[in-house]
Amino acid sequence: METPHAPVAAAPPAGHAGLRFDRGEWAGAFGDLGTLVPFLLAYITVVGVEPAGMLLAFGIAFVAAGAYFRTPFPVQPMKAIGAIAVTGAAQTAVITPQAVAVAALATGLIWLAIGASGTADRIARWVGRPVVLGITLGLGLAFMLEGTRMMAAGIWLAVPLLLVTILLLSNRALVAMVLILATGVAWAVLTDPAVTGALTRVEISLKYPAWPFQGLTWEAFFVGVVLLALPQIPLTLGNAVIAPVEFNNREFADRPVTERKVAVSTGVMNTLGSLIGGVPMCHGAGGMAAQFSFGARTGGAPVIIGGLLIVLALGFSDSVAILLRLFPHPALGVMLFLAGVQLALGSCDFSRDKGERFVTLGTAALSVWNVGVAFVFGLTVLWIVRKGWLRL
Repeated sequence: METPHAPVAAAPPAGHAGLRFDRGEWAGAFGDLGTLVPFLLAYITVVGVEPAGMLLAFGIAFVAAGAYFRTPFPVQPMKAIGAIAVTGAAQTAVITPQAVAVAALATGLIWLAIGASGTADRIARWVGRPVVLGITLGLGLAFMLEGTRMMAAGIWLAVPLLLVTILLLSNRALVAMVLILATGVAWAVLTDPAVTGALTRVEISLKYPAWPFQGLTWEAFFVGVVLLALPQIPLTLGNAVIAPVEFNNREFADRPVTERKVAVSTGVMNTLGSLIGGVPMCHGAGGMAAQFSFGARTGGAPVIIGGLLIVLALGFSDSVAILLRLFPHPALGVMLFLAGVQLALGSCDFSRDKGERFVTLGTAALSVWNVGVAFVFGLTVLWIVRKGWLRL
């Protein structure tokens, strides 16, 4: 059985292995804002998470990931936990910042155990390549669909911006990213007069993270562990461990990673991040595709965005909700759509076996809805195919 992290691309020149900070890295650094910004804004405005600790945790994690993996290895909010936290807080006020901190700590300890024990590598060896390709393809399609929904909020901005960006991507990545960001900011200012007024209140104010477990209750502990952390495990395994390893080792065969390293990294950044008010984080494959699509080829891109987040955390945390409003949904949707295209493109190397192609396509379709369900489906049907019980 093939391992999901087997390199399939020729190694690039050795000079690509170090950290670079050229225009491609700067452009790629902002490539994943389509995922990052909406979750950060929701955590701050809906759940009430303190911006200083959350941004500082993200910033440190980005810098560490870039320096350690030496590829545009991403750091993203865990989407299932984020969605449950935001909708729960909006509807019932049960989800508190303390519960989110508990979820980050529990998530970190769980993935430290999975990674340190070697369980992640054993699972990855057991999972067949058709399942891995299906998960990656489905995630790409999901990103494209979500990007399309975000672009629909301002179609007259999004469509020309998408077309021009595609034309600029091939050899002028920085110009493409500058175009998206500048156009998005201009759109936000012109369509929402309140943004202009709010910008005048932005100021530098040094602030340090607060202890996130102050006033922790048993209810918040239960919610953080049972309702937030545990349901995310199968999603993280597929989306943030197996899929990014597949993408990394395909595009950067000279700098391979293992599922064990990614699992341990996920555990460390969540365990330590929770102590300063961080929210649950992961290494989502879509984030790597986003940075890659805009030109990032080394760990320089995550170091850049991480450094900027640290500056925001320590100097502008009181104003960060205002600054995040400068990135409107149509512009973020363009980034997300292109990240999805990049992620899906690398998953089109289907097996010649019709049964395995069935597994890949079925897994992809279900991954658009739920990665955990898709993962179980793919494993089950692949086992049936290899037993010879499925005739197509």
